[in-house]
Amino acid sequence: MKIALRSMRGSLAEPFAMRPVTNPPNPWSSSHVEYLGAPPEVELQVFEEDARSIVSENDSPDLPFRWSLNPYRGCFHGCAYCYARPTHQYLGFGAGTDFERRIVVKRNAAELLKRQLDKPSWRGEPIALSGVTDCYQPLEASYAITRACLEVCVAYRQPVGIVTKGALVERDVDLLAELAKHGAATVYLSVPFADEADSRAIEPFVATPQRRFAAMKRLADAGVPVGVSVSPLIPGLNDHQVPAILEAAHAAGARQAFHVLLRLPAEVDEVFTERLQQAFPLRAAKVLSILRAMRGGRSNDSRFGSRMRGEGARWQLIADLFARTARRLGIAVGERAGAATVSERILPTGPSPFRRPHRQQSLFGGEAGGVA
Repeated sequence: MKIALRSMRGSLAEPFAMRPVTNPPNPWSSSHVEYLGAPPEVELQVFEEDARSIVSENDSPDLPFRWSLNPYRGCFHGCAYCYARPTHQYLGFGAGTDFERRIVVKRNAAELLKRQLDKPSWRGEPIALSGVTDCYQPLEASYAITRACLEVCVAYRQPVGIVTKGALVERDVDLLAELAKHGAATVYLSVPFADEADSRAIEPFVATPQRRFAAMKRLADAGVPVGVSVSPLIPGLNDHQVPAILEAAHAAGARQAFHVLLRLPAEVDEVFTERLQQAFPLRAAKVLSILRAMRGGRSNDSRFGSRMRGEGARWQLIADLFARTARRLGIAVGERAGAATVSERILPTGPSPFRRPHRQQSLFGGEAGGVA
């Protein structure tokens, strides 16, 4: 694996081979991205990686997908609750500001995806995008790696399901609409807050909730099946906003929804607690107390079947509120252990329309061919 450092400041130890390159892309210098607020205090560093593989296999019974694809490591959105933060430590980085400002870009993702789809063993099973970090974080406006992967998917009619907080997803409405014609695309916008101020406090560099709903509507109007992820549910902070989120999502075209209770594994607990205490000093202790009561006295429950949901009367009230509101609006939810959790419809359902083009080299030059 080769990684190129896209910043003048900082360095990494071996085993990563890298070369310093000046001037990382400005994630805001694009017509596709809106400036979201005050500039971050920590300098952005971008690392370009030549990955060895891009499609990962998942065997967790809590997740409704087998295959996932993540074009980036780390995420500029900076959500305090992001469960993926500890994965950054595998690279020798930290789970705090390093996760938010040291971003690794898998620049050869589209080529690797094409190689995967060309394997005789590949049968066109759906692939989830953003299984770990967001495939539509601001740097995607500069690199367009997710778009390149979607172009491959269109050529092969490869089914994909996307979960994102990035309004940038609407840039690719043409590709997603083309996939949707074959029943090969679903998109979930993650919107855990209806209140813009609450959202900015906990997920500081994400588009506003209203902007995400606007992107959802544009996709829905183009024929792309869309849903909403009200995740994470943070008891005492955003649980009362569930009806408003579902109502706004329904008005924007969402017909599917799911939720996941806040998870605070390892270092995520420290990052979230610090942000919560800074943003909501009078509510922080109560929020954490309620969460622990739903997790058997712990901040996190790593057991399969329990990670995504809570226990106790308060949790059941939240789950019932979600289910009743969704039912009233005609929004479908996944049912697990009696409570709406991760929807079974994150990915496209039905027979896969996957097929290989005759002239596969046309994806990266040349003319398109027929169908294999």
